[in-house]
Amino acid sequence: MKWIKKLGSDVILLGVLLLAAFLYGYGIWNDQYANTYYTTAVGSMLQSFHNFFFASLDSAGSVTVDKPPVTFWIQTLSALVFGLHGWSVILPQVLAGVGSVLLVYLLVKPAFGRTAARLAALAMAVTPVAAAVSRTNNIDAMLVFTLLLGTWFLFKGTKRNTTGSLLAAFALIGVGFNEKMLQAYMVLPAFYLFYILAAKVNWKKKTGVLAACTAVLLVVSLSWAVIVDSIPASKRPYMGSSGTNSVLNLAFGYNGVSRLTGDRSTGGSGGGGFPGGGGEMPFWNGGEMPAANGAGGQDGQGGPGMMNGTDGQVQGQLPGGTGGEQAGGGTDGRGQAPDDGGMQGQAPGDGGMQGQAPGGRMDGEDGQGGNRQFNFGQGGRGGMNGGGGMFNTGTAGPLRLFQSALSGQASWLLPFLLFGCIGIFASLRRRNFTQEHKEALFWLAWLVPVMGFFSIAGFFHQYYLIMMAPPIAALVGAGWLRLWTYYKERATWLSWLLPVATLATAVFQWYIIHPYDSTIGGGWSTGVLAGGIAAAVLLLALRIFKGQRQRFVHASAVLGLLVLLAGPLYWALTPITYGSNSMTPAAGPDSSSGFGGMGGGGRNGTTGVNENLLAYLKEHNTGEKYLFAAMDYGTAGPYIIDENESVVILNGFNNSDVPYTTDTLKALVASGKVKYFLVTTGGMGGGGGRGGNSEITNWITENGTAVPTEEWQGTVTGSNGGTLYEVTVQ
Repeated sequence: MKWIKKLGSDVILLGVLLLAAFLYGYGIWNDQYANTYYTTAVGSMLQSFHNFFFASLDSAGSVTVDKPPVTFWIQTLSALVFGLHGWSVILPQVLAGVGSVLLVYLLVKPAFGRTAARLAALAMAVTPVAAAVSRTNNIDAMLVFTLLLGTWFLFKGTKRNTTGSLLAAFALIGVGFNEKMLQAYMVLPAFYLFYILAAKVNWKKKTGVLAACTAVLLVVSLSWAVIVDSIPASKRPYMGSSGTNSVLNLAFGYNGVSRLTGDRSTGGSGGGGFPGGGGEMPFWNGGEMPAANGAGGQDGQGGPGMMNGTDGQVQGQLPGGTGGEQAGGGTDGRGQAPDDGGMQGQAPGDGGMQGQAPGGRMDGEDGQGGNRQFNFGQGGRGGMNGGGGMFNTGTAGPLRLFQSALSGQASWLLPFLLFGCIGIFASLRRRNFTQEHKEALFWLAWLVPVMGFFSIAGFFHQYYLIMMAPPIAALVGAGWLRLWTYYKERATWLSWLLPVATLATAVFQWYIIHPYDSTIGGGWSTGVLAGGIAAAVLLLALRIFKGQRQRFVHASAVLGLLVLLAGPLYWALTPITYGSNSMTPAAGPDSSSGFGGMGGGGRNGTTGVNENLLAYLKEHNTGEKYLFAAMDYGTAGPYIIDENESVVILNGFNNSDVPYTTDTLKALVASGKVKYFLVTTGGMGGGGGRGGNSEITNWITENGTAVPTEEWQGTVTGSNGGTLYEVTVQ
């Protein structure tokens, strides 16, 4: 294992890997449930192989999560070894994130050298969105690792002309498809282009190899989907968010074309939900506003942090509960006054959901929001309907990735990358098409389609931008090497690119940081700008005046790039210093805000375990397989995760999920598998997730007997409430 010893001897690389491990892993033990939606599925998958294979959301195999199972298989194995905890399902993503940093180093080093590889690894490690998403049990960190591993096999197979490695490369993209479906295919243009340009074989051989690779890609990609879709619907869970109970429709619809068009509908029969969201509010759990603690308020009082008022409706204005700390706010909390802090996000500088009250809270006693504060963004970052769009992803267009909503996630070094690419390809000639050129083209062919997609896509989350991190990191490291070479050789006009790139990037980073001056202080934006200017001036001075020692000049050039990594490093630390949002992770001083997590990770919507309910259900269980049935995973999750209880979930993540009809539910009860149903209403819908299934709710209430609240709920009120029904059928 010579290569391990060689890596171990690189102290700087080890330092970068330790930095990545800290950024990605420190404090993950504080996240009780991580992304509750996915952790609930892992808990269910631990209960049976049937649930494991299908990635079932609940114990009964009623409905799956909205993604394919590979990442959850890995998380389940981790939970099997370490026990089911928030940190144990996050750990695989932490390791994948650190592994991605190492792979970037290994991929850059052969063509561009050790210094470039070190810088590329460091740029990857401090990419803010990589840090944010690797700290959660979302899929993207594992997907990026898988694609980078495929890249390693691609480079190896092309260099050595080994078909097996090339087949493995494309097979790994197929594995990525079974992690997050069509998002994995974003790298396909780069893979095909690189092999065509770099393989030293004739066209006949190239065509044959690519045909075989494509066949392997399709077989691996579609293997699970074909198996699942070929199983009768009655023998497997409903395919969550597919709309038609089909994996292929899920892949090419909800997780495919819909991401581009922004059409959130899934083609199913479900309806209702949030206006403009394709019939759903995609980030809230089981039809409830997550992290809404305490009861709904009346006449502007809001109660201790409850999102909505007495009727639990969200209609762009908040009926019941104050709008927050209002600038001339409404008088009755009904969201009617112009500055009531409703959900419109109209005022400049407004963070999003606070609406027109800058920096306002959603509601709660005296507008304080109780235990949860809803501060979606800083300095005009936008939110629900503000400048940031529904998911704070900015306005579609060619400069979207440079807008304030997205630039802080992965765009920090894009100006430097541009100048670096000019330097790399300035030496390109027909007879001088080197390995450096080919690999740089590979990274560009990865980056450009990804940037193009996110510039125009209608529906994605900020953390998807981790797909940009590897090519940006690789091209920055490689570009720095080329610019340094021109600089030290004083090669015509190209020698001026390094100081110009440093200055331009520093100015852009000031633009990213400056809107947060009121939150983090003006020292950061001023410091980054001043440091960049100082580095650029030093490089210009050393370029003009000859006779300097080469080592000093080299150190100055490296220092210039390190200055430009200070801003991203600080942003990568924000999920640790400011808290994080496990459901829709993002980096920045407002990293704990956002939909789903609602202020600091952990529960993101779950109500926790009601010990009185648990005791009642256990005491009155007469042999039923399932302890009870819940309307949504936010209610059921803690019982599955913390107590390892078997619970039925009647609705999936999407309002078009219909795992049960009244007939199938009646059959489930008649079989003696479940008799208790906890019906929770309020929040976003009627009987369950996002609009719910009113027929199911009506059937339960019509055929069940309500258990007196004092017998099972104890003193717990509000979001832990609902009505418990005992249902029996003949």
